[in-house]
Amino acid sequence: MTRRPARSSHSRTREDHSSELAEDYVEAIAGVIEAKGSCRVVDLAKEFQVSHVTVSRTVARLQREELVSTAPYGPIELTAKGQRLAKQSRRRHEIVLRFLKALGVSDETAAHDSEGIEHHVSRETLEAMERFAAGEESARRS
Repeated sequence: MTRRPARSSHSRTREDHSSELAEDYVEAIAGVIEAKGSCRVVDLAKEFQVSHVTVSRTVARLQREELVSTAPYGPIELTAKGQRLAKQSRRRHEIVLRFLKALGVSDETAAHDSEGIEHHVSRETLEAMERFAAGEESARRS
């Protein structure tokens, strides 16, 4: 019997980074579509401040993962799977952002920090952040 080697921390890091990138892209695509009605490579290049080649490669990968659909020179659309991931990513982002603001972090810093933190919190931690932020918000209204 051949035993599979344990995943290295390097492969785990690469997988996590790949997942973060997909989440960031589908969230951005959803935002651009919401704001402009459609999303193109140039919109994402501006959003992420990267070249159109980088965006095109990432979009091709997202197509293979069935998160987006597109045709050459056409708009980028989210598949049902991509829409679900975008919604989940946006929700996590909003919870982390509200949590940081409830702690008293400035709007600018909270916006910046939430971009990284949102990908690295467990469901349990996210739920605790949500409860804390909700409690702080209701205390301020009282």
